[in-house]
Amino acid sequence: MRVLVIEDDPLLRRSLVATLRDESFAVDFAADGEEGLYKAREDIYDAIVLDVLMPILDGWQVLDRLRPNIKTPILMLTARDAVPDRVKGLNKGADDYLTKPFDPEELIARIQSIIRRRSGLVHPSIVVGDLEVDVGTKQVRLRGETVQLTAREYGLLEYLAMNRGTVISRTRLYERLFDENDDTLSNLLDVHMSNLRKKLGQQVITTRRGHGYVVE
Repeated sequence: MRVLVIEDDPLLRRSLVATLRDESFAVDFAADGEEGLYKAREDIYDAIVLDVLMPILDGWQVLDRLRPNIKTPILMLTARDAVPDRVKGLNKGADDYLTKPFDPEELIARIQSIIRRRSGLVHPSIVVGDLEVDVGTKQVRLRGETVQLTAREYGLLEYLAMNRGTVISRTRLYERLFDENDDTLSNLLDVHMSNLRKKLGQQVITTRRGHGYVVE
């Protein structure tokens, strides 16, 4: 999953990016609302973490200009704890609202929740035959046994499992699994796909020649 962090505080921004990357997310970031709006309009993100008080464009302005054309789930992040501010964000189209300071585990849980809701998942566990992918704990079990995956391997499997039955193109996988610092011309995707199949078996992920990959 790929997340955009729009936050002007450099220390908090670095902390957010590190926390999300530790949880297997690909992360891009922006230091002000204008840069964030530009990146968010690319519409390649599974979620956006949006600070409210920022230079050039504040979070409310960014939210106004994104909705309703961009459907990406948005979590508003702000030091303002007043109820009217929370209501304002939700009424403008935000999917959730978290006040500073916050617990990193709560942030991750809320991001996962808004992604699941947008994907139509009611339960955090996805079962495909003998395979179970728990998007809450990020654990994978095959025939009841835990399978150890790298962060990138897990991210690839999770995205395909959350879009079960849909053929996902290589371009879309690169957009959702790798951030702007990755080399999208490399064979990273092929390497991770090969490793996944070694660990899970060849039948879990099907290749549709010329179209992409699918978990059925």
